[in-house]
Amino acid sequence: MTPSTTNTPKNEPILTDDIDLLREQLQTYRLIFDSIYYGALVTDANGIITHFNKPYGDFLGLNPDEQIGKHCTEVVENSRMQIVAKTGKPEFNRSHRIHGQDMVVHRVPIKINGKVSAVFGLVLFKDVRDVGSLAKKLSLLESKVKLYEEELLTLRSTRYTFDSFQGTTRMTQELIKEAQKAAATRSPVLITGESGTGKEIFAQAIHHASTRKLYPFVRINCASIPKDLLESELFGYEKGAFTGARSEGKPGKFELAHRGTIFLDEIGDLPVGMQPKLLRVLEEKEFERVGGNTMIRTDFRLIAATNQNLEIKISEGDFRKDLFYRINVIPLHIPPLRERHEDILPIARFLLKQTADEMDLIDIDLDSESEKALLAYEWPGNVRELSNVLERTLSRMEGNIIHREDLPFFISGRQKRAAFGMPTSIRKLQEKAERDTILDCLKEYDYNKAQVAKVLGIHRTLLYKKMKKHGIPLQHNVPDQ
Repeated sequence: MTPSTTNTPKNEPILTDDIDLLREQLQTYRLIFDSIYYGALVTDANGIITHFNKPYGDFLGLNPDEQIGKHCTEVVENSRMQIVAKTGKPEFNRSHRIHGQDMVVHRVPIKINGKVSAVFGLVLFKDVRDVGSLAKKLSLLESKVKLYEEELLTLRSTRYTFDSFQGTTRMTQELIKEAQKAAATRSPVLITGESGTGKEIFAQAIHHASTRKLYPFVRINCASIPKDLLESELFGYEKGAFTGARSEGKPGKFELAHRGTIFLDEIGDLPVGMQPKLLRVLEEKEFERVGGNTMIRTDFRLIAATNQNLEIKISEGDFRKDLFYRINVIPLHIPPLRERHEDILPIARFLLKQTADEMDLIDIDLDSESEKALLAYEWPGNVRELSNVLERTLSRMEGNIIHREDLPFFISGRQKRAAFGMPTSIRKLQEKAERDTILDCLKEYDYNKAQVAKVLGIHRTLLYKKMKKHGIPLQHNVPDQ
């Protein structure tokens, strides 16, 4: 067969079979273009329509062939194909109103040698029913995501929110407002207050109200971990880092707190040697595991707490001044319960309901005499001691009303009072009340100092210090009061 030829730029002949193949391919491409479920069109660099598929024509009520050669703005209302051709910037998932219906469209520039030669447009939805169907699916997915978030919050370690706080005094309400403001920031928070005032509860509430609430709340007590293990607890360690280390290594608290909050309780007891390492992590947000050489970056929010006066510890050389300034960006001081007597009964009723629910009890209340007893007590162990007293009372009472005699003897009024007149100062009154309470508890629990410390809501080491301060011997020969 003698082939017919035509001249090309390279003067190479094209076989008739090749032309037939090209025609067949073009026909296939045309069929594919018309088979696209969604509306599709192509314009040149000037916005002139070169391709217009049948589904788009059916939707608009137009003959696709008759639209070829027209400017896109003549055929499609609000068209932006010519703008994309001019800017060369694609537009994805853009809303486009056509014939009173909101459509979602893509506009993609097609470039040759860096220059726009055409623009491809795709209307994702043929009619509003498709949009409605997708909206229902999205609504279902949103409800599932909300459910998963609630389950995730339940599984996380935070138990308390700002709804957990009870109190009517002005100082309590102002403290809650300050804590809520702190929750809206990323800055470090230092919570101070006596043992048992609820510093960790405030820390959890701040975390729960922040944008980090879906991520971990990691707590560590700086006073309860031996000095030689504290670094590995904070920063983790690599396998084989030291004798007794896990073979696979272990992540530290800062690593576990990524995108969440790390709560350093009793930070005043942090060893001096660890303080510069902590300062570096707070400033750089990066560290190395013990025995490792790879830098680990972590995004966390720091909340610290202490029952000590850090400024005094600074003056004594036991706490670094630069670390203090780094953690004390937002200070929150929780007053002791004895300074806000009006909060005692609201807190007591809240704790009663919480404890009663856990013990499957209902309608537990206080009579007027038990209320007076609670108000008269100085609560050296603060809210923790109040919670302990109520839990003990519920475990052995009969009926659903707490009477004065149901309360422990050191609450119910058998505390010895000053023999004559008014005390010489509030400090002396507080010291006497503290001494009497410790002695009463020691008698009640047969000098079991671990149990006494738990009841008073203080560490056993602090109990020993207070016993020494008040001249109370460690053995059983209790002195007369």
